[in-house]
Amino acid sequence: MPGAPALPAGPRRILIVSDAWAPQVNGVVRTLQAVVAELRAAGDVVEVIGPDRFATMPMPGYAEIRLAIAPRRRLRRLVDDFRPDALHIATEGPLGWAMRGLCLKRGWRFTSSFHTKFPDYVHARTRIPKAWSWALMRHFHRPSSGTLCATASLAAELRGRGFDHVVPWSRGVDLRKFSPDPDAVPEPWEGLPRPIFLVAGRVAVEKNLEAFLALDLPGSKVVVGDGPQRAALARRFPDVHFAGWRENGRLARSYAAADVFVFPSRTDTFGLVLLEALAAGTPVAAYPVTGPIDVIGPAAEGPAVGALDEDLRRACLAALEADRAACRAHAACFSWAACARRFRDSLVAAEGGSIP
Repeated sequence: MPGAPALPAGPRRILIVSDAWAPQVNGVVRTLQAVVAELRAAGDVVEVIGPDRFATMPMPGYAEIRLAIAPRRRLRRLVDDFRPDALHIATEGPLGWAMRGLCLKRGWRFTSSFHTKFPDYVHARTRIPKAWSWALMRHFHRPSSGTLCATASLAAELRGRGFDHVVPWSRGVDLRKFSPDPDAVPEPWEGLPRPIFLVAGRVAVEKNLEAFLALDLPGSKVVVGDGPQRAALARRFPDVHFAGWRENGRLARSYAAADVFVFPSRTDTFGLVLLEALAAGTPVAAYPVTGPIDVIGPAAEGPAVGALDEDLRRACLAALEADRAACRAHAACFSWAACARRFRDSLVAAEGGSIP
């Protein structure tokens, strides 16, 4: 993040409590892993307490996400054994609530982060009024000394919804892992008609994939990823190529081999895949909502790196004209080092000598 202040001197013992952690694969986990690596490289001692330390159960609707069962007693022992200088609660799940309760009981200050618009997700799946879930989210984050969120537009939205102490906290991308490589076309795509419009991520209702799949576009549509909607969508849209999960370099090559990366979600708070696609030199088409506005929007002052439009088809076609070299240069403005600095600065500001 440009302009982020330098790390304060002196190593810290930093504890992060998160319901999202390996072996889960999602934006929250990748963000935390990158930040932890940067902090450790700078000399801090960092511990992450995730569901892997506890008995768990599958999260309804997300079987691959495991939720800790009755974590309070073991969590308290783990915290006391580590003796943190600074505390961050990353998620609003069972571990997050348990750590929040322990902090309040002991009078410890902590920071938190807002990664996911759960009110929108819950409403999409259950029709529970969004206002109820937003009230619960406000309650969870209210004691936090700083609620970190991914973009300036999300920070403004959270403040408008009554959240206090909101801190913008951007994201980064590994430019070594995600890079232009036009000759490395993934084998399953050989022979597909061009242009290739690519979506990558979880194949689930909240990702709004049908808005993309139903578009009348030239060339081919490719979906990289898996999830509960994959089988049903594959039956409904037989002309779409569903590639499944692609990791260990294959995902990076998938971005580079596409002509346009399409991001149909209206509920993501950032979308790391946007930066990954841009780093691979692939322009982005998306709706003008939180996340795409913040990642793509500033490029309006220079060469186009994508297109935002309420007409997603129009955005897809316009993105074909974007400058692929400019896409790569724009992604280089987002670094994990700056992301980690802002994260650490918020923790140090919240310490206040409150954790013995």
